[in-house]
Amino acid sequence: MADTQLFVDRPRDPLVASRKQATPRARRAREESLGREESLGTVLAPTHASAPTSRREMLGGEVLGRKELPGSPAAPGEDLGRRPGVRPELRPASPHFSTGPTAKPPSWSLNALEALYVPGRSHRSQPCKAQLEEVVERSLALLELPAGWLCAIVPGSDTGAVELALWTFLSEARGVDVLSFDSFSAAWAKDVSGSLGLKNVRVLEADYGKVPDLERLNFDRDVVLTWNGTTAGTCLPADDFIPAQRKGLVICDATSAAFAIPMPFEKLDVVTWSWQKCLGGEGGHGMIALSPAAQNRLNAGDLPRGLPKVFDMTKAGKVNASLFQGATLNTPSMLAVADHLLGLEWAQEIGGLSVLYDRVAANYQAVAAYVEASPNWDFLATDPAVRSPTALCLTCTHPRFVGLEESGQRLLLKQLQKRLEALEVAYDIGSYRNAPPGLRLWGGPTVAAADLAALMPWIDWALELEIELHKSHEPHEPHELHKGPNHA
Repeated sequence: MADTQLFVDRPRDPLVASRKQATPRARRAREESLGREESLGTVLAPTHASAPTSRREMLGGEVLGRKELPGSPAAPGEDLGRRPGVRPELRPASPHFSTGPTAKPPSWSLNALEALYVPGRSHRSQPCKAQLEEVVERSLALLELPAGWLCAIVPGSDTGAVELALWTFLSEARGVDVLSFDSFSAAWAKDVSGSLGLKNVRVLEADYGKVPDLERLNFDRDVVLTWNGTTAGTCLPADDFIPAQRKGLVICDATSAAFAIPMPFEKLDVVTWSWQKCLGGEGGHGMIALSPAAQNRLNAGDLPRGLPKVFDMTKAGKVNASLFQGATLNTPSMLAVADHLLGLEWAQEIGGLSVLYDRVAANYQAVAAYVEASPNWDFLATDPAVRSPTALCLTCTHPRFVGLEESGQRLLLKQLQKRLEALEVAYDIGSYRNAPPGLRLWGGPTVAAADLAALMPWIDWALELEIELHKSHEPHEPHELHKGPNHA
């Protein structure tokens, strides 16, 4: 299914056909970007002969452990190219570290987007329908979903996709277990008990940086879980807690895991993600994939409640086949569709899942090596076994920072972020609003490990500068760098 020849025989609008002319341009841009990463002299992703099958294999040795970091920019205790109080010289080539929408793929360009975009046409027209079908086909192929699975585009990003699944499948009769360990998984738990009004619900909770006791899950019931907690920097450690044979459906929010972390699709039934996460797409559109078991539940015709149009995946009491062949529940943005196709194409061109996993592993290693050597930072998830390799959530351990009230901590970090943004070193690296005070860096596959490695000394420099300014009570603005030490 991964063969791109699957997509070349479909009739195209002339404007859509012109995308082929942009392919060499996109390839050159990607090669230039990779060359830039190599020129920074920092770790780049190693290569695997085949896609790793677990996070342990993906990251090498101990699961996300600090002691085995093959290919890291420097081992713990080594010089990481930084002296206290001295402003770093090497900048990240790209300052985009937001967790969503995330950095564009290295080969992305406005020229490539313009060559692919079909403006002013109905999404039901042949050229637009062909692109929507291609998104579905490429997603199925790139994720290597098992035979018999279906995939569809849905409104509302991953949030809409998860809500669609909850409203469609969950019922009082079957009962529901929900994992809650970050802001969004907590929202799903609240919706199941509140918005859906279900009483036969068990919510298994854990604090930020931890995961619940997975052995308590009952798979005779439907189970709702988030694979990677984007706001907490945590990730489910393995899939051995999910039995191969189960009565209930497993509904998985995979928005910051799909395309970045090995997923046990054979043990899941409903999987959701969004375009704005791992492949650098735009917001507003989500995806949902259904196993044969989930399809059978839809075909049984006994859905627990009536559904609004934007949630209804059925037609005449059965699976709506057209929805899984490029039709949509509402009008999509064809500009966003073209943008997402660029991400899917880039992922396929660089080698598919194995290379995406490698890039994530290298990103994690770049940050983990620095954190190990720095006295100022630690991961919010202190247990490496449950640490996310994509949502790199850091907590500050500097004594002066720890001694501040939470309001003071948040203010100081806000000033740090403003300073780095004003310098165009890093954008959007603050922790999620409901999470503990800290920083959150995106380590997904569209980010370069070299950029993360270059960023970390800047974070330490800005932290020490803000702490000194806070200590002296000097009024300052982030862009007034003359007030800081070692201004160059």
